[in-house]
Amino acid sequence: MPDRGGGPTGPRIRVGRPSRRVRTLLLTLGVLAVLAMAFTMFAGFWTDWLWYRSVDYSSVFTTTLWTKIGLFFVFGLLMALAVGFNIWLAHRMRPPLSAMSMEQQNLDRYRMGIAPYKKWLLLGITALVGLIAGASAAGQWRTWLMWVNGVPFGQKDPQFKLDVAFYAFDLPWYRFLLGFGFAAVIISVIAAALTHYLYGGLRVTSPGARATGAATGHLSVLIGIFVALKAVAYWLDRYGLAVKSSDFKATDNWTGLRYVDANAYLPAKTILFCIAVICALLFFATIWRRTWQLPVIGFGLMVLSAILIGGLYPAIVQKFQVQPNEQAKEAPYVEKNLAATRDAYGIDGTKVTEYDGKSDTKDLTQLRDDVSDTASIRIMDPNIVSPTFQQLQQMRKYYAFPTNLDVDRYSKDGSDQDTVIGLRELNLAGVDKQNWINNHFRYTHGFGVVAARGTEVDPEGRPVFTESNLPSKGDLGTYEQRIYYGEKTSTYSIVGGPQKEIDYSDDNGEKTTSYKGDGGVDLSNPVNRAAYAVAFNEPQILYSGAIGDGSKILYNRTPKDRVEAVAPWLTIDGDAYPAVVDGRIQWIVDAYTTTNGYPYASRTTLGDTTADSLTATNDNRAVVAQQNQVNYIRNSVKATVDAYTGEVELYQWDTQDPVLKTWMKAFPDTVQPKSEISDALMAHLRYPQDLFKVQRELLSRYHVEDAETFLSGSEVWQVPEDPTNKSGDAVPPYYLSMKMPDQDQQSFSLTTTFTPNGRDNLSAFMAVDAEAGTSGYGKIRILKLPTSTTVDGPKQVQSQFNSEQDIAESIRLLRGGDSEVEYGNLLTVPLDGGLLYVEPVYVRGGGLKYPLLRKVLVTYGGQTAFEDTLDEALDKVFGKGSTAAEPPDEGDDTAEPPPTSSDPTVQQALDDAQAAFDAGQKALQENDWTAYGEAQKDLEEALRRAEDAQAEADKSGSGGKNSDSTSSPSPSASDSASPDSG
Repeated sequence: MPDRGGGPTGPRIRVGRPSRRVRTLLLTLGVLAVLAMAFTMFAGFWTDWLWYRSVDYSSVFTTTLWTKIGLFFVFGLLMALAVGFNIWLAHRMRPPLSAMSMEQQNLDRYRMGIAPYKKWLLLGITALVGLIAGASAAGQWRTWLMWVNGVPFGQKDPQFKLDVAFYAFDLPWYRFLLGFGFAAVIISVIAAALTHYLYGGLRVTSPGARATGAATGHLSVLIGIFVALKAVAYWLDRYGLAVKSSDFKATDNWTGLRYVDANAYLPAKTILFCIAVICALLFFATIWRRTWQLPVIGFGLMVLSAILIGGLYPAIVQKFQVQPNEQAKEAPYVEKNLAATRDAYGIDGTKVTEYDGKSDTKDLTQLRDDVSDTASIRIMDPNIVSPTFQQLQQMRKYYAFPTNLDVDRYSKDGSDQDTVIGLRELNLAGVDKQNWINNHFRYTHGFGVVAARGTEVDPEGRPVFTESNLPSKGDLGTYEQRIYYGEKTSTYSIVGGPQKEIDYSDDNGEKTTSYKGDGGVDLSNPVNRAAYAVAFNEPQILYSGAIGDGSKILYNRTPKDRVEAVAPWLTIDGDAYPAVVDGRIQWIVDAYTTTNGYPYASRTTLGDTTADSLTATNDNRAVVAQQNQVNYIRNSVKATVDAYTGEVELYQWDTQDPVLKTWMKAFPDTVQPKSEISDALMAHLRYPQDLFKVQRELLSRYHVEDAETFLSGSEVWQVPEDPTNKSGDAVPPYYLSMKMPDQDQQSFSLTTTFTPNGRDNLSAFMAVDAEAGTSGYGKIRILKLPTSTTVDGPKQVQSQFNSEQDIAESIRLLRGGDSEVEYGNLLTVPLDGGLLYVEPVYVRGGGLKYPLLRKVLVTYGGQTAFEDTLDEALDKVFGKGSTAAEPPDEGDDTAEPPPTSSDPTVQQALDDAQAAFDAGQKALQENDWTAYGEAQKDLEEALRRAEDAQAEADKSGSGGKNSDSTSSPSPSASDSASPDSG
């Protein structure tokens, strides 16, 4: 019988050794490879440290780093010790002798093979599992920091009466510890069992007992620890029911206990906890009994109980108790979910008001003067006019504007006006000669703000700029115009050194500059240069003569990236927007604190909820989420990024948010108090879009406050598809200065509409006060339309626009040739019990590659207009104010017919239309846009006269001959040629 302590030694075979020169070369190459790997790792670490120090957030870097290092070593060491100890113990408990069998003879080969390397093998295995476990634990740094710094919510869950902080901060950490414990025990069991088998403690085919007493006791204790951890898991599962997701009443992410949870799963988890404790004690008892009979019976009982009590019994309760009387059984739990969800998403103060959707005013002229008081209707769509800004204000090919511009408020003569604003950012794709010096040293920044009034256009349909040209001049006064940090600035630049930068060009030639800001990382240090050469995989950084004293490297230059880097615990809104504040261009970034552990509050998926027709075509507008599924969100931080220096400031916005308070404890002195927000900055803060989109998605179901209505599903709404395009994505919310029926004056608002689930008519209109610093900020109002009558929704209104014969004919003419019609934002405004819809219509084509506003669609109370300007369209729908005559009642036989053209013949009107069309084509060829605009007006007037003349002819009984003419006034005017640009 061979000794289990090792294997016999055989004759040694001498193998030829490499020469000393070869060994020296291999050793040198190995050392160099290790040094290269070490410096690569050092470069990443060092450049990160330099960047955080450059933005004055080094404490974020150090806190995060030391937390990760601490978790790595603590849990890596624990895992290594657990596995290593059990391997060592199993080896120490090996039997001195083993039975002679084929199984043991085969194992002898392995035992002899590993005998000389046992210590190294043990160290290698423990080091490997320790590294894996440590790396996994380091990724839990957020969980650890939230647990150790957790602040009470001051609210208790309705089932267990525990503070919400237990579910948000404590329970995730306990679950991590439990998962780590399970992993440690399972790996230890596997490692110990293999060791016992290798050294004869466990046998499969050998005669005699299958396991020695030592192996039986050892493995029983480990399995007992596993079962004990399972008991802890059952106990935590009781609390986990309060944050458990389930499908319920077409709500995919319902969270919290239902009737079956409270009356079946909860007692089942308690019973299973008790059974698991007893089963664990039975396994521990094998230390003395040396038999697995009772533990195996106990374990089988636990498994059977888990199936019957934990699975079958709840299914029986659901089938025979809940389903026959679901509303009565579930109502108390639905009420808890309603209250928790509304509180967790900040929608508990939503005011829902019944709204007729139709005006009772018979004389619409009385409402004409009320329109301007009700809303400052923005006809300049920031999501359409970027190419227009680009064409008219780009100035140089190496400048560009974002795909989607922004809406802000600026004061002019003491009153605020909605303004469409964009920055002239750097566009390296427009640089004629692409090389490393040009891309990273010479072309480094954009220049200037371009802004236009949101409610006006010039006679040509172009924006009315309030800030324009290069350098920019206008209403914004004097400010630092250089833009080194922006949404389109994704590459690094090296500035401030010997190499001069292109500043801007004017009539006097090209201007140069050298960066004087505080931002960036110093490159004068050779160690820094070497580190960045490695980190950016660009060796020229190490030896280029363009880098010298004063050189700095700028990177992480988009506003969202910078805020996410300095505050990695925040979720970042998809739309950063610029504002001129105290002589600086500041990017304003909204940021959120979130958690997935608010009891009873239903979950939402941020990526899906915040998606709309804009994010579908522009990835830069997507939310940057730390956790995609959440059931609590607060706009707790307003951040700014200086466009010149890159300086990042975080301001506490929600002073009551316990999640933010927790992070402020973990990262002290990183978030400034709300009182530090200046008045100039406050004037440009607004309600964030992504939060509004999350809230509107929740309010499509949670606008109801009683369980019965919620369970019936009769009041479920949906966010309509964007009717202005065929993307099929949700309509984006729109910023608009307007007043709701219960307001005395206009307020800068964020608005949206709802339609019934599966239908296109309007069910509700929603607006939130978006003006920061006002008493009403954040107040959500919903106007609920009656279900007994049908009010047209956005899609139906758009369809109505397109089906009007006159409008369809005009649009067909505008689309002629290679022209394209683009519909702007369809704005909805509550007015006198009814709803006013306004939509700008843009045309691009011919020699123009950018959209110009050509028409405005307006509808109210069944009256529709399609005119050149907003005022003309409103006048047609409402009449020209209080002096206008009352429109005749269609049902009044005594009403006089509308006046006809002075030339009643159809042919004369068509001849005039052809002449106007020819004049428009001539004006296009001569690039005379004023004449072209006049020709378009003449063409429209001639077509209208043709229609009136045809109607008069039909009325007199002689219109049959010309009946085809009005539908297609002239082949040459409508088919053979069309205006290029409308």
